[in-house]
Amino acid sequence: MSKEIAEAIFDDSAALGAPRSIAESPWVVMKFGGTSVSTAENWATIAGLVKRRLSQGLKPFIVHSALKGVSNALEDVLHAAVLSDPADKLASIRAQHYELASALGLDGAALLDDTLHELDQLVAGVRLVKEVSVRVRVRIMALGELMSTRLGAEFLARSGLPVQWVDARDLLVSQSKTGRNAVNEQLSATCDFGPNEAMQSALAEHGKVILTQGFIARNKAGATVLLGRGGSDTSAAYFATILAARRLEIWTDVPGMFSADPRVVPSARLLIALHFDEAQELASAGSSVLHPRCISPLREYGIPLFVRSTAAPEIAGTVVSSVTEEVEPQVKGICIRNGLTLISMNTVGMWQEVGFLAKAFAAFSDNGVSIDLVSTSETNVTVSIDTSDGMLHEEVEASLLHDLEELCRVRVIANCSAVSLVGRKIRTIIPRLAPALEVFEEERIHLMSQAANDLNLSFVVDREQGSRLVSKLHASIIRKEGASTVFGASWERLFAADGPILRDADTWWMQKRDQLLKVADGQLNAYVYDRESVEEAARSLLNLKSVERILYAVKANFNAELLRTLAATGVDFECVSPGEVEWLEEIFPDLDLTRILFTPNFAPREEYEWGLQKGLQVTLDNLYPLQAWPELFAGQKLFIRVDPGQGRGHHEHVRTAGVHSKFGVPRFEVEELVRLVEAAGAEVVGIHAHSGSGILDPDNWRSVAAELVQIAAHFPSVRVIDLGGGLGVPEKPGDRTFDLARLDQALAEIRESYPQYALWLEPGRFLVARAGVLLTRVTQTKGKGEMRYIGVGTGMNSLIRPALYGAYHEIVNLSRAGEAPSETVTVVGPICETGDRLGSDRLLPPTKEGDVILVANAGAYGYVMSSNYNRREVASEIVI
Repeated sequence: MSKEIAEAIFDDSAALGAPRSIAESPWVVMKFGGTSVSTAENWATIAGLVKRRLSQGLKPFIVHSALKGVSNALEDVLHAAVLSDPADKLASIRAQHYELASALGLDGAALLDDTLHELDQLVAGVRLVKEVSVRVRVRIMALGELMSTRLGAEFLARSGLPVQWVDARDLLVSQSKTGRNAVNEQLSATCDFGPNEAMQSALAEHGKVILTQGFIARNKAGATVLLGRGGSDTSAAYFATILAARRLEIWTDVPGMFSADPRVVPSARLLIALHFDEAQELASAGSSVLHPRCISPLREYGIPLFVRSTAAPEIAGTVVSSVTEEVEPQVKGICIRNGLTLISMNTVGMWQEVGFLAKAFAAFSDNGVSIDLVSTSETNVTVSIDTSDGMLHEEVEASLLHDLEELCRVRVIANCSAVSLVGRKIRTIIPRLAPALEVFEEERIHLMSQAANDLNLSFVVDREQGSRLVSKLHASIIRKEGASTVFGASWERLFAADGPILRDADTWWMQKRDQLLKVADGQLNAYVYDRESVEEAARSLLNLKSVERILYAVKANFNAELLRTLAATGVDFECVSPGEVEWLEEIFPDLDLTRILFTPNFAPREEYEWGLQKGLQVTLDNLYPLQAWPELFAGQKLFIRVDPGQGRGHHEHVRTAGVHSKFGVPRFEVEELVRLVEAAGAEVVGIHAHSGSGILDPDNWRSVAAELVQIAAHFPSVRVIDLGGGLGVPEKPGDRTFDLARLDQALAEIRESYPQYALWLEPGRFLVARAGVLLTRVTQTKGKGEMRYIGVGTGMNSLIRPALYGAYHEIVNLSRAGEAPSETVTVVGPICETGDRLGSDRLLPPTKEGDVILVANAGAYGYVMSSNYNRREVASEIVI
């Protein structure tokens, strides 16, 4: 189905297979997500859309979410209220709503103060009892939608629209089902739906545009319940069936469903038309555009669904209906779904035992836990459960495991992701997919499942492998142009202007483009580092009020000029080898060695002895040194690196915690650690952890700090909690920057609760990654079928991260930055390896031999990991 057809049938539900009663209905449900309702500009667009529906003789019914980020902010308030005073967080929520009200020309205090006072009162109760009941959680989380819809209704009314604000709890009633635990019934409720003529008549009597909330409903006792995170889509679907609406329009921040998440794969293609079952599979497999639960009610009553973008209303988007012209076997999407937990049940007793699965599944049912994927063998059954929304509470998990352990041996594998290939007749094209599936060759696959409806093939892997696998699979399977009519333009092409793509003002390499082109003149390859960017990054961390000390991880980049720059700002150093320490001593002959934290890993005895003799602060990261060489540590003050339990980061190889990591003392060995420290006569003065790299969630460090504080309680001499590094760096244009203010707030709560500890951070990439670029020149261009290659002067010998980690680095034709991008290409180096790719499916302007290519975010783990493989020279280093 072409884009033109999708636009033409927007007002023709009959063409989409809807029953006559649906196709002729005057009602149209319009759902707007959090991003859509968070700016005055978007509200002007919404008012225009509603006026257009009215001019068409339709009855708009508006459902919308809380403002962007408010639901997360309310969760933060609940968490903070148990530990300390969340006044700053409450003030931030108030300010966000008042700022939008002001931008809309409204009196925020008059509209919202009663609701904000209720929020204050509920939070005060949480602070008093130091715990959050499910009932209070529900009441607080519901306030986000109640506040945002008050602003929306008032603005539309002042825009000349006849609007009636309605409380969704007067319209939606949740069901009570056997086999569901009480917590789920309050936090992830299912509601009654289907045509309701009495409600249609009552709402029609208003003669106005109805505006109500998503996400909330009431139970039969009248208490507020929630529909689960992302539940506003489901609310809108319920309302569409109740009203027998001619269509549901979901307006979000992306113009439809794509063949992959565009944030991970910028070359992902718009899916113009999908059948209900395909959309259901995509949503269930992890496509974040739609909540999976919203599809089923619409499919049951044949109500078409249109997915559009408030920011780009001119793009036709995706239409989901019971009609599809696509019957050929093909993959339409590569999805990733995070937050899965596997339950592996193992016993030889299940072989040919009648009723084992019935007993095992009854345990899940009795505990109200829904099973997702299933894999079986003669002696093992492994199932996945979705824990992404926090529905599996500890007591429920404990009860489930207790029941299962009466039947078999049970193993829990947490923090997994399902990577899914979604399409039609997947079984018939598995031979064609075989080359693409080679990406799993070196990965740990916990479970593989082929859907009974033949719409998806899923692989459950460790979470941090997921994004890289999705990117590689998409490049191998989804064609870049042409192919089926279901595919539209790529994300990059939809949002690429006819002119040049403008860079952000803080992109130093565009501001200094002329200088970089002069540097590139006369040499083939060069790493270029911007001193000002390093200084700026260092100052941003040194200004954190909650952190006492910043130590730079020297392994990220040991360029002498950059080390001098960092030292001058007041940043100290973390070293992992004698060579790094000696390099610092060479650069700084008078360096105070107390500025160095020495953290060797699986090093020989001589390195620990060397470090102690030099008077360095030494970190131990496993029990072996204390078990084998206790005499080394008698009378020594030590840091201990512990494993916080779950690694995080952008790739499995950069996660430095978790069961599969070689780093740190695990929690279950802490008691043995205490015994060994005492036996050696040592003293633990610092507890250290490092979760990984590329982590963009500031709350990660709150969780790590809370874990380390518990371990520190075993050692009365501890004065330092070293939270490690891993602060994320934006990789792609449009990626959010790391929220340092939020990190400071999170750590301030820890400092307030545990003032006896000083907090340290050990950033590496954050300080230098954005400050470095790799400049190279185009050597050749090549077209091969639909593939286009740009060959450049260096590759994995200078920058191995894309080949090793699947890391994404933005690539720009610096010579032609003023030209519009129009070609999708793969950028490759001269190394004799298939994996020598710096980037796949990149949108660049027409590129010629001799053009200067810039690879961004190359300041960390670039030159330091380079080699002379193939006897090729590594790019030189230049500081500007």
